[in-house]
Amino acid sequence: MIKACIFDLDGVIVDTAKYHFQAWRRLANELGFDFSEADNEQLKGVSRMESLEIILKWGGVALSEEQKIEWADRKNEWYKALISNMTPDEILPGVPEFLAQLQSNGIRIALGSASKNALPVIESIGLGPVFEVVIDGTQTTLSKPDPQVFRLGAQRLGLKPYECIVFEDAESGIEAALNGRFYAVGIGRPEVLGKAHLVIPGFVGLQWEEVVKAMGV
Repeated sequence: MIKACIFDLDGVIVDTAKYHFQAWRRLANELGFDFSEADNEQLKGVSRMESLEIILKWGGVALSEEQKIEWADRKNEWYKALISNMTPDEILPGVPEFLAQLQSNGIRIALGSASKNALPVIESIGLGPVFEVVIDGTQTTLSKPDPQVFRLGAQRLGLKPYECIVFEDAESGIEAALNGRFYAVGIGRPEVLGKAHLVIPGFVGLQWEEVVKAMGV
């Protein structure tokens, strides 16, 4: 029996990917190169320092470890300035209604995100009280597809992985959920997230009973 749902943040609850893209692109531009929004898709679910390494490879830029930390911190300050102006209007369509269904059905709600800024984001959009447990990048040492972030969420809830459904929009996130033996729902395209137990285009009109029935849980 499913007792909890664990949600990724970026691309599932809100679309902060555009703010990450703006901040990372500004970093790249200041280092003398550019990259596209399509390239940015490769950074989904990836930690800040790993994202920096990928971007530096794209630009053929070599930095010392100290410089990498300085640039990552600079990017984070730009990102925090962008997300500080987020409002509840930026919650993705159908999400509030689906979260309300979970609450009315006694399903516990947690957040499992690689972002180190997950707490300020959910507070800015007014969803802070909804999440019983928040696991973010400040509490993890391993990135998806390692299941650490979801396992910590389940442990904090006092539940087993098979009692939880993970909602993810990134392939690495789905792999992390499966590696941790969680049930997984992909938010997006089946051709990308086809390994999930269920793939949906979004939360608009989604009924909790339909999810449970479709997954056979």
